[in-house]
Amino acid sequence: MNGLKELLEIEKNRLIRIKSVVDNRLIEVPEGALRISTSNNCTQFKQSIEAKKKLIYIKKDDKQLAYRLAQKSYDQKVQKLVDRRLKQLDKLTEEYEDTEIEEIYDKLHPIRKALIQPVEIPWEQRLAAWKNTPYVGKDFAPGMPEIYSKKGERVRSKSEKIIADIFCDLGLEYKYECPLNLKGVGIVYPDFTILRKRDGKEIYWEHDGRMDDPKYAEKAVRKINSYIANGYFPGDNLIVSFESSGMVLNDRIVVKMIDKYLR
Repeated sequence: MNGLKELLEIEKNRLIRIKSVVDNRLIEVPEGALRISTSNNCTQFKQSIEAKKKLIYIKKDDKQLAYRLAQKSYDQKVQKLVDRRLKQLDKLTEEYEDTEIEEIYDKLHPIRKALIQPVEIPWEQRLAAWKNTPYVGKDFAPGMPEIYSKKGERVRSKSEKIIADIFCDLGLEYKYECPLNLKGVGIVYPDFTILRKRDGKEIYWEHDGRMDDPKYAEKAVRKINSYIANGYFPGDNLIVSFESSGMVLNDRIVVKMIDKYLR
């Protein structure tokens, strides 16, 4: 599973943070454990000290001791579980690689490869098939400025050129204005379509460049809502960038978004 290694590391870091909290809370704790009993709708708290074979009734004015003993028991259980999970994750993250099955095929001799049907199509083959699937983009109206990306394709704005050129510089394959059918809307032309390696999803990138123009902004919001209604959600399989006349596109922000959503 592409991206599992990263998820394992995220989970490992989460558990490390939890372990730090409970370890610190368990440094100074009361002796023994909490015992709770109820009778006639009355709850009683007792401090059980097994080493001394003592069971001490906790008075109402010392109820804070009951809270501390309850917290201690909870923290000990969390600590035990977290320690066990961290050992398991350490072993798994040390051994696991996202591409380990793919690498078995990649390392074979070309003659042997020709005799084998891999269980998963290698990424480069999937990417090549995706990239080479033909499509017809959106026409340019007469008189529009001619702006070209580093790949030599025509785009509609300088901002789209910036985004396309960053993709090119980072080695990310993309399709410009590849048609997409949205139910209830019809054919739309996302500015960019990217096949994400970590999960094989097609990701759509829309850049809205005149958000201080009320009519443009209303149209942009309507379009994003149409994506959402069709199951394309910002931060998942839809990326949206914005600018206005007073706040132009920041290439550093574009790179950060690429690192977050497309790597």
